[in-house]
Amino acid sequence: MATTRRIGPYTVVTRLDGNVPAHTSTAAQLPIPERRFIARSPDGDRTVLLSAPLPKADPGRFMAEADTSRYLLGPWVLPAAELAAPGGEAWHARPYVPALPLPTALAVNGGPLPERTVLGLAVALAEALAVLHGQELAHAGVCPAAVLLAADGPRLGCFGAVRAAVPDGVPRWGAPGLDAGSLPPEQAAGGQPRPLGDVYALGATLAYAATGHTAPERGELPAVLRSLVTRCLARDPAHRPQLSDIIGELAPDSRTAVPAGGGWLGVGWLPARIVAAVAHQSASVLAAEVQLSQ
Repeated sequence: MATTRRIGPYTVVTRLDGNVPAHTSTAAQLPIPERRFIARSPDGDRTVLLSAPLPKADPGRFMAEADTSRYLLGPWVLPAAELAAPGGEAWHARPYVPALPLPTALAVNGGPLPERTVLGLAVALAEALAVLHGQELAHAGVCPAAVLLAADGPRLGCFGAVRAAVPDGVPRWGAPGLDAGSLPPEQAAGGQPRPLGDVYALGATLAYAATGHTAPERGELPAVLRSLVTRCLARDPAHRPQLSDIIGELAPDSRTAVPAGGGWLGVGWLPARIVAAVAHQSASVLAAEVQLSQ
């Protein structure tokens, strides 16, 4: 009989990044900055999204970023709600939201996401980053794997992944868990993460959602995103747009991403296949909960 895995006080139900359809190609094979699980509390009363550092990662830096993330504001971010005690195995947890990582969503969808979904994603993520920057924080972890797609909108995780992977001043090329296509050039060279680096990573993530890769040819991008993504991906940070400009460009009539279901994130913002996969994940977790409680 297989031994049930535990991390801290939690029993692992499944990996968040597992169960990708076998027929898919590289769409789901991007680097993931951390190990992510869906897990249950000892009393069976709570389900959590649980993260742990990669085997070669520095657990101290990982936990420092998790601690900072507790103070993140806004509806589209995933702040840590519980942290491991000092001196033990490193992990942090937050309440479970049924959601698919963006690479998994593309795999389930059979390719890039429709324009409406990408636009909703763009506005919501830009708003989330604008709130973080207003807190005088750089996310330093935006990449396709950091984005989870839920029925009511996206969630942005992996806060501080770049800082956790390699300290400032050390080149980050090839660092485990970091997606080279989403890593701003100045951060790859070892520079301190700054807000305009998040704009670069946002552009790469939107390019991935719209085309299936983070550095597409300009002509591959939908016309509505072509200029914006190209400017986000400028190698010189000074040539990248401000988040307020991105939001104003994509939501000029105030159709901002709001959790009440209006604007871009209303009914139908996700393709049917992804909605079905999110529902299947939720049902599978519920079934596993029942088994664990017996």
